Amino acid sequence: MISPAHVALMARYNRWQNQSIYGAADTLEDRQRREPRGAFFGSIHATLNHLLWGDRMWMHRLAGWPAPAPKSIPESVSYFEDWNVLKAEREATDEKLVAWAHALQPEDFAGDLTWFSGAAGRNFTQPKWVLVAHLFNHQTHHRGQVHCLLTQLGAKPQPTDLPFMPE
Repeated sequence: MISPAHVALMARYNRWQNQSIYGAADTLEDRQRREPRGAFFGSIHATLNHLLWGDRMWMHRLAGWPAPAPKSIPESVSYFEDWNVLKAEREATDEKLVAWAHALQPEDFAGDLTWFSGAAGRNFTQPKWVLVAHLFNHQTHHRGQVHCLLTQLGAKPQPTDLPFMPE
């Protein structure tokens, strides 16, 4: 079981790492961010779009946020075409996610959540705390892919180790 303190820590970590990734990506040309590089979603831009979409989709399920406009994973890669809009939307989402995390109470993790997965084409039911943990695991997974692509291009994200997160 996870705790509100753990979720608040992970939300702050998520914000810090997104700032790092987007800062490093800002040093690249737009064409470099959009070029297919063999990652699961192809490019840096597409992967960051998917990651934002995934965060918003899970927060729609977990906290009642508005559902993101793209309705499917394949559509998620073109969520925001403009780099500056994507960055601004990421920042706004991270701030909202941090505020949500800091307001959580232990009872918010109790019980199950049932949702329809468009990817699998069926309903699933899982404990809420598992799905909150998945939210942060999903972020770390795809940010790691972007981190690899950035370093291959010579961009330098900040350290990723949790103990090095600024207070």
